[in-house]
Amino acid sequence: MIISYKWLLDYLPETVPVADLSDILTSIGLEVEAIESIEAVKGGLEGLYTGKILTCEKHPNADKLKVTTVDVGQDRPLHIVCGAPNVAAGQSVIVAIVGTTVHPTEGASFLIKKANIRGEDSEGMICAEDEIGLGNSHAGIILLPDDVKPGIAAKEYYKIPETDHAIHIGLTPNRADAMSHIGVASDICAYLSHHNNKSYSVKLPVIELSETTTDNQIKVNIEAVAACKRYTGISLGNVKVGASPEWVQQRLNTIGVRSINNVVDITNYVLHEYGQPLHAFDADKIEGNEINVRFLPAGTPFLSLDGKERTLQGNDLMICDKENGLCLAGVFGGINSGVTEATGNIFLESAYFDPKHIRRTSMHHSLRTDAATHFEKGVDMDNVRPALMRAAQLITEIAGGNITSAITDVYPSPLEAVTVNITYSFIRKLSGKNYSDYAINSILLSLGFIIQEQSDEEITLLVPSNKRDITQPADIVEEILRIDGLNNIDIPQRLNISLVPPMASDRKQREHIAGLLCGSGFHEIVTNSITNSKYYPQHDGLVKMLNSLSSELDILRPSMCESGLEVIAHNCNRKSQDLLLFEFGRIYSIADGKYIEQPQLALWITGNIIDTNWNQKAQKTDIYYLKGVVEKLLLHSGIKNYSTTNTDATTWKWKNQVLCTAQLVPTDRAAEFEVKQDCYFAAINWDIWLKAMGASTIRFAEVPKFPAVVRDIAIVLDSSVTYEQVEQVTKQLKIESLRSFDLFDVFENEKLGAGKKSYALSYILQLQDRTLTDSETDQVMQQLMNAYKTKLLAHIRE
Repeated sequence: MIISYKWLLDYLPETVPVADLSDILTSIGLEVEAIESIEAVKGGLEGLYTGKILTCEKHPNADKLKVTTVDVGQDRPLHIVCGAPNVAAGQSVIVAIVGTTVHPTEGASFLIKKANIRGEDSEGMICAEDEIGLGNSHAGIILLPDDVKPGIAAKEYYKIPETDHAIHIGLTPNRADAMSHIGVASDICAYLSHHNNKSYSVKLPVIELSETTTDNQIKVNIEAVAACKRYTGISLGNVKVGASPEWVQQRLNTIGVRSINNVVDITNYVLHEYGQPLHAFDADKIEGNEINVRFLPAGTPFLSLDGKERTLQGNDLMICDKENGLCLAGVFGGINSGVTEATGNIFLESAYFDPKHIRRTSMHHSLRTDAATHFEKGVDMDNVRPALMRAAQLITEIAGGNITSAITDVYPSPLEAVTVNITYSFIRKLSGKNYSDYAINSILLSLGFIIQEQSDEEITLLVPSNKRDITQPADIVEEILRIDGLNNIDIPQRLNISLVPPMASDRKQREHIAGLLCGSGFHEIVTNSITNSKYYPQHDGLVKMLNSLSSELDILRPSMCESGLEVIAHNCNRKSQDLLLFEFGRIYSIADGKYIEQPQLALWITGNIIDTNWNQKAQKTDIYYLKGVVEKLLLHSGIKNYSTTNTDATTWKWKNQVLCTAQLVPTDRAAEFEVKQDCYFAAINWDIWLKAMGASTIRFAEVPKFPAVVRDIAIVLDSSVTYEQVEQVTKQLKIESLRSFDLFDVFENEKLGAGKKSYALSYILQLQDRTLTDSETDQVMQQLMNAYKTKLLAHIRE
């Protein structure tokens, strides 16, 4: 949020320097993120003065230059060389003296120095309008009326407004009461009252509005009472729509609001003054002389102010006349009812719309307007009528209009003030400060609270209508601490804390796995869990967003594969095609009416593992490399007793629960993301992985003192026999001396016979207490060969 410093001072009883104001705002919880100087003219015309050209002669050494003497109100005339075609003696001009930094309309600023031009000294510059930021013309120097006295500062002659300051405040979502200049001023006055021990109050605008009752009264009907709790309006006639006065434009410009016309600018001005959005209708376009606040049927087309046709939802609150919708209530106007230069009569609206309805409509139609932002956070019900009156008064003063109706104020069910009961002891305990009863009461009263009941121990408070976030005693303590100053909270010399067992967390395990993956050349990515439903046209159980940010981000992802494919496509399009990626994330689904959220670790590999080098060829990623990565993670996680199955995808299971799946991403699926190279994807169920890690028992053994024996065998099998089966048969033997075994070659050739293949296996044998003898080794190898022959119908290659 941006606040204008000069505008804010209008509501403060005394001037507070901008630096002090910044400290106060930050202290009361309105953190100042930046202060920006705003100048009507860059540089503020500093160092520029009016001058009178006394003499003007041709330069002796240049055809297009003139040598002048100029009176600028100093003790002597200045000698200035000028190249403007319209320079002449007797003219009144603008002069930049030596030492002035000039800020042109376009281009970089530059310093005026004393110079020698073709043998003639020059002690300044006679200025054109584009050279000092006053326009775009460079046809010649600026010529002032002849009667202008020399030596007048240019900023005084042009009446350049003083520099303003745009104060950027990091407003938290709960502080709807501070979304206006008056709201911020209220907090500052409360702070000053508490710290200066005197009463400060906001200088509110004086509103003098004479209402009349004529035939121009527009009838208001609220059909959607739950969505519109109050609606006020007033009619004005003989309005002249045009440009806003300079002071209005400057204030709006300071806070980043573009000037449109005087009527629209006034509604924006009052919005940022009171925090109450308003809307001006062309009264002549309101059919039937009535306003109806209601919902229109879903699917109704509506042409909005930006010229786009929007299809309404059934819960979009609309402001309608007798026949048609005029605007999306609290969000955006319609093209057929807005104020234009031809408008002469207007109907001014100020209302209270339910925050939920406004946010839903604003998000659905992607219309993030200032009005919607204020309404969705909650406006002050008690400001609805004063803001209307303030805007009507400004329109009569600025746009020449006159009031042609009484104020219509439809308020079916007045809101009841929130009541909070709190004890003084609770305030002292929670705040950690020993506030006196008087200090507590003074702060609360300065913030607009009403003390309904009071005793020595407790008080009952009526919460001001602008503080919608205050509902419980702790909120009252927060308000007191804010006004006392968050930077004034005492830090005790001794802190008492209770030691509690640390909560169970998977952070350590995540860091362990992430470290292993990064050490293996993987890069961690973070993707959006909100994705596009078009990726899953046949998928059941999608979790859809009620208020989607856009049509392309409308569901929670049921799989992490597509998120990674988006990243791969982005990198491949930028010639980064060799990728090893991982992400800790979540997937979402709905089954039997229940939402399911599942943590996952996802892996993606694509491109080359090894680049082409002088002594080796490039090696592409494949499913075996990805399986090796998963096996490495299983090993380092201590997970045992898992099983593996290989079909279209490789699946690891632990206690009949899917631990991980790995597969080649189908080519047509990758093509949907414009990925033309093979991609492999693995999804690890992180919850089950953690359970498997927790179930593993760590056993320690002394490093063997005796040497290991390495033996190899080659077995011929049917092509249908998988390595997984060989692995299972080997493990079932439970050979004590077998430390490890591995497959190091697969051979297929017609010499082996039709439908046959050969596996070459390597075994490491070792005992803890002695060296294996040759006969013991031969016995183990014979046991293995017999098992393969019996269970796998293998025969041993010689």
